[in-house]
Amino acid sequence: MNMRTLLITTALACTAFAGFAQANDTSSQAVPYHYGMPLHVAKVVSLTEPSTLECQVVTADMKYIDKSGKPAEITYRKLSDACSYQN
Repeated sequence: MNMRTLLITTALACTAFAGFAQANDTSSQAVPYHYGMPLHVAKVVSLTEPSTLECQVVTADMKYIDKSGKPAEITYRKLSDACSYQN
């Protein structure tokens, strides 16, 4: 087996293992928010939303630490940030 074949095989194996590691990451299950749902947020970790150039409704994600100290994630619908820049 020559060196090129060995390097290509190693690179493909590393890529496959990285893909399996990401596919098996089920630690965060985002729950869709519904009106009146109690959240018990102690600290917000991150707020993310897709970037858009037009004012429209998007699905945003909020990762937070709840009052018991456990990480949680929720999705919710909101107007995009582009709406605040338009007249």
